[in-house]
Amino acid sequence: MSDPKINELIETCEKTAAAVIEKLKRSSLKLVLAESCTAGLISALLAGTSGASDVLWGSFVCYTQAAKVRMLGLDNDTLTESGLVNSETARAMAEGALLKSGADIAAAVTGLAGPAGDGRVPVGTIWIALSRQGKTTEAKEFVFKDSRNIVRTQAALAVLEEILKLL
Repeated sequence: MSDPKINELIETCEKTAAAVIEKLKRSSLKLVLAESCTAGLISALLAGTSGASDVLWGSFVCYTQAAKVRMLGLDNDTLTESGLVNSETARAMAEGALLKSGADIAAAVTGLAGPAGDGRVPVGTIWIALSRQGKTTEAKEFVFKDSRNIVRTQAALAVLEEILKLL
């Protein structure tokens, strides 16, 4: 049985993704993503929009600490010490994606969707960072309360909305 809440969220995500693609096209900007807790969901939403290939550079799906280190160049010792869900990690992910891709804008998301916690941060805590060539990388914390899939979808929507604000 389908959950009406998730269906409504996905519909909103799809509309927002289309708006992101349109704004990127008008600005002639390329976007790269670094996704952890959303595991490629944002990329899939954007790629589902016609014309995405004109503006979506691609995505780094860095679900584990090792992936963040290998794919984005994050420091393993720093991640072990400070954790994976915080502003520093989100910013480093966005900056690493921007550097590796050469895109104009990077959006990164890291978080804990649940159902179990990690002892460091509460379940539902999400950090989103946006980086743009020549600008300071900004990070923002969100806390969502619901099932794992709804938290992941809410995080995807929040990333899309933050990209729209940046544009």
